[in-house]
Amino acid sequence: MPRKRKTSRSSSPRKRKGSTRRSRGALNGARRERRSALITGASSGIGLELARKFAAEGYDLIVTADNGKKLRDAARQIRTEHPDTGITLVVADLAEPDGARALHRQVKAARLNPDVLVNNAGAGVWGDFPKTDLEDELDIIQLNTASVVAITKLFVPAMIKRRSGKILFTASVASLAPTPLLTVYGATKAFVYSFSQALGDELDGTGVTVTALLPGATDTNFFKRAGAEHTQTAQGDLADPERVAHDAYDTLMKGHDHVITPTSERLMAVVSRFMPDRMVAHQNRIE
Repeated sequence: MPRKRKTSRSSSPRKRKGSTRRSRGALNGARRERRSALITGASSGIGLELARKFAAEGYDLIVTADNGKKLRDAARQIRTEHPDTGITLVVADLAEPDGARALHRQVKAARLNPDVLVNNAGAGVWGDFPKTDLEDELDIIQLNTASVVAITKLFVPAMIKRRSGKILFTASVASLAPTPLLTVYGATKAFVYSFSQALGDELDGTGVTVTALLPGATDTNFFKRAGAEHTQTAQGDLADPERVAHDAYDTLMKGHDHVITPTSERLMAVVSRFMPDRMVAHQNRIE
């Protein structure tokens, strides 16, 4: 029987081949002149709330996930709320090595040039590292890091050429400290945060700004998909994904380099800098 995965994904059933679908509104010539945002992992959670926020602010959307049905459901919700929003759907599995290139090919084939890139898709798997599944964790590394680098590499040159663009990376408060039992996830998010800050410095003066979003534990399906829904963290006081998305959007528009949200997480982030790493790691165990 096929092995049941515990990986937390932007959506679950895997699609090996990509496909592009454009909503009725997106074909309108006037809409092609509107600003557009490409958002990965947009079928649920923070990604969906970011898509809703960008639509509310007048952006057309290019949304992607690996589950076509969930992506279409998300698009219907957004279209109901914002009928004038042009929405292009791209089904692509970013846990596959060619996923980022497949996404880029489809976006370029549709002659779309996003003004904003939101690298949001991510995954986690909970458990003792010696016992967790290697293939799941290699998928997480591909999705959370390699595909993030590839997507950014493929889309940022056009932004630099236009001397205009914004890039948002969904990192995590786990970027700032070790996170036992979500060990690989935390390490990948530390990579994302470091990558975003270095890239932001490189792009200074190009007209392209880079922002990292560092949310605390948020009320999404992440913990369930990671097999961690029973943990105290998952059962605790979780952040509202809509609030997280609004904070991310506001910070991105201001051109700031990062935001920690909700505000209650900011004090802990400061305090942890003055504690020994092993003590911080023990404190951050997801049990």
